[in-house]
Amino acid sequence: MSRTLNVVRMQLINRNTYIWIPLLILAGAFVLSLAVYALIPGDGAKVGGGAQAPLWYFLVVGVQSLTLTFPFSQAMSVTRREFFLGTFLTSAITSAILSVVFVIGGLIERATDGWGMNGWIFYIEGVWQGGALSAFAFYFLLAMTFFAAGFWSATLYKRFGAFWLTATLIAIAAVLVGVMWLIGRTDSWGAVFEWFASLGSVGLALMSIALIVVLAGTSFIPLRRAVP
Repeated sequence: MSRTLNVVRMQLINRNTYIWIPLLILAGAFVLSLAVYALIPGDGAKVGGGAQAPLWYFLVVGVQSLTLTFPFSQAMSVTRREFFLGTFLTSAITSAILSVVFVIGGLIERATDGWGMNGWIFYIEGVWQGGALSAFAFYFLLAMTFFAAGFWSATLYKRFGAFWLTATLIAIAAVLVGVMWLIGRTDSWGAVFEWFASLGSVGLALMSIALIVVLAGTSFIPLRRAVP
C-alpha cells in the first residue's frame, strides 16, 4: 500500500494536469456562462452545459497519466500493478475534489436563485433529485468514467500502437452506429428514452460503475505488456 501511495505522490508532482487545469477550465466555463446569461433578456431559466468542460478534460488526464509518468515509474522499479492502482487512486482523489466544487456551486445556485439571474450551471434538477450526495456521486462517477476511457486508450496505444488503437475506436464507433440504426429501424427511440428515464440516478450510477470496471479491467491487461 505504501508503494501505491508513492505512485499517487509521483502523479501529483504534476499538479497542473490533475488539479489546476481542471479547476481553471471550470472557472473559465463558469465566468463565460454567467456572461452569456447576463446578455440573455427575460426572466426565464437559463441553463448551459459549460460546466461539463472539466469533466471532458478528464479524458485527457487519463491519457497523460500513462504517457507522461509510466516510463518514469518503470525506471523507479514500480510494478505495473502498483502503477495501475496508484494512478486510479489519484484520479479518484482529484475527481472527488472536482465533484465537491460542483456540489458547492450547486448549493450556492439554489441559495441565490441561479446567481440572481435564474442561470443554472452546476444545479441540474435531475442530478440533484437525491440531494447533494447524489449530485456528488454523479459528477464523481462521470469524471472517473472519462478518466478510465482516456487511460484505456493510452494503454492500447502503448501496447499495440496507433494503428490498432485507431482500428479499435473505429470498430466501436461502427457498433454504436449499428445499434442506433437498429433502434431507428425498429422505431424504438421512445422506448429507449423511457428506459433511461426509468433508471433514475441510482441506475445510471450503477451503469457508470460497471463501465469504469470494464474499462479499468481491460486497461490492466495490455498494461502488463506495454513498453514504457
